[in-house]
Formats: sequence, structure tokens, C-alpha cells
Amino acid sequence: MGTVGRAHGVRGWVRVRSDMDPAEDLLRYDTWLLECAGSWRPVRVRSARPHGTALVAHFDGVDDRDAAAALAGTRVGLPREALPALEDGQYYWVDLIGLEVLDEVGRSLGTVREMIETGANDVMVIRPCVPAACDGTRAEDRIVPFLVGDVVREVDLAAGRIRVSWSGVDDA
Repeated sequence: MGTVGRAHGVRGWVRVRSDMDPAEDLLRYDTWLLECAGSWRPVRVRSARPHGTALVAHFDGVDDRDAAAALAGTRVGLPREALPALEDGQYYWVDLIGLEVLDEVGRSLGTVREMIETGANDVMVIRPCVPAACDGTRAEDRIVPFLVGDVVREVDLAAGRIRVSWSGVDDA
């Protein structure tokens, strides 16, 4: 849902870049998850507010500039049960990451490595499922628009796959 930036002041506050739309929606939650050393831990938000183009937040147990600075670069999430239910055809990005992407004939294009917001529409970054070449290089990631109906024909979370119709994909 965002990323912790640099320390803000000397009393444990941090800057936070929110990925929510609008960014201030993150302020509605009093418990956030911080990804530390590969695992997520809940933290209570003592106080948070908009600050310029970002947010600033103060967490329980983070009481000085050094503790705040140690959080720089930490990803911010929310507990799953706190998130609102989605309508049909809507997906949380976290649920799409790792899904296999298949073309119209069932050929695997790879797996969703990440999702990116471009302004016009979201896009999937697909990591091809080909092994590294002998010279250590590997196939480049593919960028495919996440346009439900036009490009994305089916998302089957239970089966772990997305079917796409995408003429911009080369034969592999």
C-alpha cells in the first residue's frame, strides 16, 4: 500500500509514500503492516497525516530519529481483513503477483512479477518462464496492459492463471 521513506524530524516520525488512490485513504487504518527482513509485522499508527505530496506517520515503538531512519525503504501493507470487498472484475494486485499468464492458445507467457500503474491503465510485468541462456542472460520481462475484457480475458485466482489476448506478444 506504500513505502516508508526517510525520517521526519527527531521524534520517530517517518515520511510515507502511499500507493492508494487517493493517497490519504491509508490514513483510515490504525494498524499497518511493515515488511521487515522478509516478513510482515503489524504496527499501530499513533498518528499520521498528509504532508505535502506524501504522508507522515508515527508508529508505536519508534520514538527517535535513528529508529525512524532504520525503517526507510520498508514496504507498507494492510491486514487482509481490513481491506474492503471487491466487485466482480476487480482484483488486489497482491493476488495477481505470481499468477501464470497464458495466451489464447494456452501457451505460457510467464508469471506476473509486478503490477505498475501508468496513469492510463495498469500493466502487468510478466517474467518469461524460460531458463537463463548459457551466457547468463535471460529473456526480458514483458509488459502487458491489464485491461479486463480487451486484453485480459479471464482471471482465475483459484487456478493461479490469467488468460490474455495480446497481439504484442512475440512467439517465443
